[in-house]
Amino acid sequence: MKKLILIPGLFCLFMLNVASMCSSDDSSSSTDPTPVINTATQGTWRITSYVDSGTDETDHFIGYNFTFGASNVLTATNSTNTHTGTWSVVVDNSNDDNPSSDLDFNIAFASPPDFADLTDDWDVVSHTATTISLIDVSGGNGGTDTLVFTKN
Repeated sequence: MKKLILIPGLFCLFMLNVASMCSSDDSSSSTDPTPVINTATQGTWRITSYVDSGTDETDHFIGYNFTFGASNVLTATNSTNTHTGTWSVVVDNSNDDNPSSDLDFNIAFASPPDFADLTDDWDVVSHTATTISLIDVSGGNGGTDTLVFTKN
């Protein structure tokens, strides 16, 4: 009689364990973009590192302050110039440049050429209240670009 109760009991425990493994939440595929958006929209930012396929091009952006504004407007200003582009942060797990993040930080500038180089769907590597670190692995030449914004 004890065997008849034990076998169904073990089967039920096994099935509960399998069900919990199948329904586990994969947080990497359901990353919430809201914290990154909230961070970016707080204050102005500067580029403290931009490495394009191994070449440091940070100096192209010295003196510029970036504002991630409402309606996805991105503004870069220095004492004489203003360049306007767009930005967004979205969940996108279709590109595995950084498999630990499904957040894409999209930047688009039409001109000038230095700013147009920033145009990409960057993967969010990390973000804090004062730093947003991004990466992109080029599909064409396989080069890796990194971009770091630091809050002013």
